[in-house]
Amino acid sequence: MRKVKVVTDSTADIPEKLTAELEITVVPCNVHFGLETYRDGIDLSKEEFYAKLKLSPTLPTTSAPAAGLFEATYKELARQTDQIISIHLAGALSAIYSSACLGAEAVSEAEIALVDSGQVSMGLGWLVIAAARAAQEGRSLAQIVALVEDMRPRVRLFAALDTLEYLRKGGRVSKTVAALGTLLNIKPMVEVRDSAVLPLERVRTRRKSIQRLIELTAELGPLEELAVLHSNAPQEAGRLVEEISFLHPPERILIAEAGVIIGTHAGPNGLGVACVIAQG
Repeated sequence: MRKVKVVTDSTADIPEKLTAELEITVVPCNVHFGLETYRDGIDLSKEEFYAKLKLSPTLPTTSAPAAGLFEATYKELARQTDQIISIHLAGALSAIYSSACLGAEAVSEAEIALVDSGQVSMGLGWLVIAAARAAQEGRSLAQIVALVEDMRPRVRLFAALDTLEYLRKGGRVSKTVAALGTLLNIKPMVEVRDSAVLPLERVRTRRKSIQRLIELTAELGPLEELAVLHSNAPQEAGRLVEEISFLHPPERILIAEAGVIIGTHAGPNGLGVACVIAQG
């Protein structure tokens, strides 16, 4: 039996080195700055994205890859395998999953299992990585789907924003609230779980928001996987790894830079944690 191929989209934020090692196919989403359109990760790197984000008076928008791109991707992979698993950003938050489903309907050359991760960024990324590792071990499509479905409810993602300004640009908070938040040094925190972005709390000061990230992660109990996320804040991400390493071996903590989805709404200097709770 030929090895199962694993597909995801660029919102997974998996470091490029890891996607190459695990032979993960990443379908790029589209990023729009005004009339300019870029393919995420191809025409526009994360570094270029954050540079443009800081200068843009309005937030960029994103759009799902066309169904035809998914179809072409699956057909290309069908030359190498007859089984594909395609795992994507939460369907309730984006049209990416629907587009992937449409693309799969046009492909008869391989069996394609579509999975709605219910997650974003490395919350999605951990499911993709687990699937790719299982594929490299030679597991069947059914076994990999079962593995991902088992892991999905154990994934958590917490994020601490450095500013309310980008939420203001996106119309999610008023200009007055954003200005007051800046004056009071308020740092909003959110959780992504079960296809929903949930407001957690608003804490005063950057230091307290980082401490809360650590506390919230510690409350989950033993972890199977842990990643530290950042939006253009690599040095702070490195320090967070050091501080949170009492929860997980530091050599197994992945650092990932959040891309267009989290970056657009969090803005630069955001920090987060994406983890998989260990099986009880």
